[in-house]
This record gives sequence, structure tokens and C-alpha cells, in this order.
Amino acid sequence: MNENTTNDGPMDEDDDNGFQAPTGRFDMPLPEPLPEMPADTKAGFIALIGAPNAGKSTLINQLVGTKVSIVTHKVQTTRTIVRGVAMHGAAQLVFIDTPGIFKPKRRLDRAMVDTAWGGARDADLIALLVDARKGLTEEVENILKRLSSQQAPKVLILNKTDVAKREKLLQLAQKINEFVSFEETFMVSALTGDGTETILDYFASKVPDGPWLFPEDQPSDLPLRILAAEITREKLFERLHEELPYISTVETEQWQARKDGSARIEQTIYVERDSQKSIVLGKRGQTIKAISQAAREELSEIIEAPVHLFLFVKVRENWADDPERYREMGLEFPK
Repeated sequence: MNENTTNDGPMDEDDDNGFQAPTGRFDMPLPEPLPEMPADTKAGFIALIGAPNAGKSTLINQLVGTKVSIVTHKVQTTRTIVRGVAMHGAAQLVFIDTPGIFKPKRRLDRAMVDTAWGGARDADLIALLVDARKGLTEEVENILKRLSSQQAPKVLILNKTDVAKREKLLQLAQKINEFVSFEETFMVSALTGDGTETILDYFASKVPDGPWLFPEDQPSDLPLRILAAEITREKLFERLHEELPYISTVETEQWQARKDGSARIEQTIYVERDSQKSIVLGKRGQTIKAISQAAREELSEIIEAPVHLFLFVKVRENWADDPERYREMGLEFPK
């Protein structure tokens, strides 16, 4: 059997009697308008697009005020559309963190790029995020060419202003606006949060009037079992970013609430070859133990309860060609 496991907590006979977390990617229905909403509420969707590693996930976490999207130095880590909900006055801003837009080479790449453009097409506003240090790269130029045909209002956000000179920022903003006429240009540091309040003010003034789409205290529409898988995938990439191809995934197979208030979570890490499985396990299982511990600690903070995390590693050759895996990630399977 091509699998190994590690865990951070004991098992007991009551585990099978616990709560089973929801299984769908977007299985959380939109609630009815809340009765205690203030008058003159507004709500809208803002798609955040850009090249890989532009800082989209860092920015959306900053705007929402909590972690809703994984952040790593490895490119193309955001694979699905993640919606982060920010409250700003009477406005509810639903930010869509899309996969980075790049030139696709394989089926999974195509699905991610299609998902990113789909998020932009359905949004009330589109925000293009550009890494100010890298400037107007070929990837950014390709995005700009396609962006010109999008109907929604567009704004430009130059990121990493904390490490870029102001003169360069102004030149870059002017050059990019020659490709596409943006309604506004913002300069921010997603890492420090500098400039993000101005962005929130702007979007709050632009989203349409209407009832809130999500409860006021719900920062994301991501089901907990999917967020848990994303957290473990983040720790996987942080630990093995030099060794493990990004063509790996994590699925939460089981989530049970125990009588003592803790959660028992089983997850499977899928890789394509035995050699990758050995990398994930590490010598005497030390690598997967470290990944499990880091994921468990963050999950415990998020759900504010103890977590017993059980990780399995399985080889599933060509999993990136399996339509079921795409459905699990919320992606359309490209033909």
C-alpha cells in the first residue's frame, strides 16, 4: 500500500460518533439578509488578479484581517478561488483571491488560469496586483492585453512599495496605465498593511447598494475542511519548497468533533511518485512530523480548540488528470 501516516493525538472509541464536517467546495449557501443590518448597506465582489507571487494572498489576508488564503514563496500555490469577506462601514467587500495568471503548460495549469479569469469576469470590480520590484514583466503584459476586454471597472495596485523606490513606482504606474486605463492606482505593502485602508475606503464607495451576502463575522466562504487542507499544503510547501514539485495536493478525508471539544482530522497528501513520497516522509518520518506539527498548531489557533491531526501520504500517479481531484479543489476539469 502506497501510504504512510503520522499523527499528533490519541485515537479513542468515541471518534466515530463525532460531527462530520461539510464536504463540498462551495457548499455553504448564502444566508438570507440579516435582520440587524444597518440601513443603506452595500456589497460587492472584487477580483484580485495578477502574476504568480505578486502577493495576492498576502494582500487578501491583510484586507480581511485574518488568514483566508495560504501564503508561500512557491509560485502557483493558490489553485482555487478563495473568497475573503471584509467589513468596512456599511459595506461588505468580498475579495476573490484567484490563482496567479501565467502561461499554462499542463492541464492543472489551464484549470487554474481559467479559474482566475472566470473570477475576474464575474466580479463587480477588478484589481490588478503587480509586484513593484519585478515591474512590467512579460506575464504582466499578457495579463494587461486580456484585461482590456474585461467590462468591470479596473484599478491597479502596485505591491511591495516598502522595498521599491518612489520614482520607480511612479514610472511603473504610468507605463502600465498606457496599456489599460485604470480608474485608480494604489501603492501598498501587502506585508506591512501600509496603504490598505485607502483601498478599503475606495472599494466601499464603489460596490453596489444591496444586502450583505455573508454573516458579518464570517471572514471566508471556504469550508473548514478545505481551509484545513490548504493550511497543511502551505506547511508542506514551506518545508519542501526546494525539493517537492508543486504538483502535489492535500485533501481532508475526515473531520470529527470529539466530546472533549477537540477535533480529530484525517488528511491525505497526494504525490505522483514514490520518490516524492520519500521526500515528504523524510528520514525516520521527521519531515512529515514537522509538517503535521506546524499545521496542527495553526489549525488549533484558527478553530480555537485542540486538534489531533493524522496525515497520510499516498502515491496517486497522474492525479492531475483525474476529474474528481479537480472537483475537490473547486476547479473545472479542462478537456
